[in-house]
Amino acid sequence: MLVAARELLAVRSPLDAELMVSDMLGAWWGQRVRGGDVEQVLGEGLVDYAAKAGTPAALTLLITIAYLGTSRQAAKAEGAALALMESKVARPRWVERVGAVKPVECFVSRDAYGDQDTVVCTFAYRGEDALSDPNTPPTEDPHALVVVVDYNLRGMARDAWVSSQVDKLLEQARAEAEANPMLRFEPLEPQQARALLEVAMKATRESGGRGRPYPVSDSYRTYHAFARARVKALPPGRKRPAPLYSEAPYNRERRAMLAAEFLASDAAEQLSDPSAASRCADHIIDYGCDQDFGRPLRVSPTKCETFLLDWLPRKVLLSPAEQEAMPHVLAAWVRFAAPRMGLPEHAVRATLDAVWEATAKFTEAYRDPTTFGLDRSLVQRLLPDKDLSALARRAFAFPYLEGVRGTVILDRLNPADEADRRILIELDHLEERHRPDLHEHLAWHEEIAKRLWDGEPPQLWDAAQRLLDLGHDRHDVLHVLIEIAERIGDHPDELIAALDEIADLPDPPL
Repeated sequence: MLVAARELLAVRSPLDAELMVSDMLGAWWGQRVRGGDVEQVLGEGLVDYAAKAGTPAALTLLITIAYLGTSRQAAKAEGAALALMESKVARPRWVERVGAVKPVECFVSRDAYGDQDTVVCTFAYRGEDALSDPNTPPTEDPHALVVVVDYNLRGMARDAWVSSQVDKLLEQARAEAEANPMLRFEPLEPQQARALLEVAMKATRESGGRGRPYPVSDSYRTYHAFARARVKALPPGRKRPAPLYSEAPYNRERRAMLAAEFLASDAAEQLSDPSAASRCADHIIDYGCDQDFGRPLRVSPTKCETFLLDWLPRKVLLSPAEQEAMPHVLAAWVRFAAPRMGLPEHAVRATLDAVWEATAKFTEAYRDPTTFGLDRSLVQRLLPDKDLSALARRAFAFPYLEGVRGTVILDRLNPADEADRRILIELDHLEERHRPDLHEHLAWHEEIAKRLWDGEPPQLWDAAQRLLDLGHDRHDVLHVLIEIAERIGDHPDELIAALDEIADLPDPPL
């Protein structure tokens, strides 16, 4: 990387240098390394290596990382760069203007469905003569940062790029909006643009990691560091992008009122099973409130497909009657909600077509646990909250829930009940009943079982799965988790770091 940084000495503008270094920092963004955080191991490691090299290329790289890096990388890079400058290490003249940008205008292109926003923020550099005067308008190297925010992916930023042809970009965006009635291209306050992009980039950071891939484009990785720095250049102000959120929170009572209004509407009159329809409507409303910024009435082809084919199969335990009714209830919900959104008729038809096209796939995509040979009553005991994604980790925590052990009928025990959990864990340790620390040991098993049941922290189950994949016995895996939790105590961040690290060991100390 330091050899590649020699190319920085040949560029003629800070913009080219920032884009080059952003690409470099994006090479490891979102990756995993053994023994620590990738930004610390590689990012800060690169800073330390460049500081020791002390070459003009190293100094130029450090100055650029001081602007583009994480807070820790930036602090270390700035200190190292100052030391090299005091040692009279040469640097290009344009280096003084790295990050010396000011926002010019911000815009947003929104589709009528509300599926995504394309945010366009334009910037320019202040000239060398104007660095000492912050009131001088920026004129050099105008460029635009474009970020796509996807509200069907919990409002995360999934794509980003940079264009130096600002006028052409804005002209094209306006022309597309004029030609497509489903698009709006409008100015956006810089403060609101910053709030929107900060929320979106945070959602992206939280969407992957710990072995899960980030659902972003390659260009997002390339421009991620550049975008992060440019967002900070926008003026702060709003705490959140207000137009994207429901004006009033949908608490339990308001959700129930909305469901009742829907079931009493003309759109729902053809639904043949009122009981199943009511439960399906609750799931549709919960999805819109919890996954779509409190907007249960927003409907679109993509949102409906995501709900049917991605969220439901992963998250919700449906009865056979609800599985049969769900596509019909969703279609009725579209007819009920679309007029309230102001969607034109052709958009309503497109959304209904998407629902019916997804219906056949829904039968295949929905993973009904009973098709795996699991008894429905057993599944319901493990999933009293209908959270289908919890099935595997709860079955791991309590694998013995059927049959008889001694005089205890396991089918009558409820793993959601603390007293019954204790009995189940004691039955799992009958062969260890004479160990002197049995009471304390069982208490730790109860603690780990509770955390697995609740899914907090999620890294606990991630680590358990990795150890199981390496061929370790279930009980030994539990003991590893207990050892980590007991050693670290009440320090959540340290616990997460330790779980991530132990999950990477090829041969964990069992």
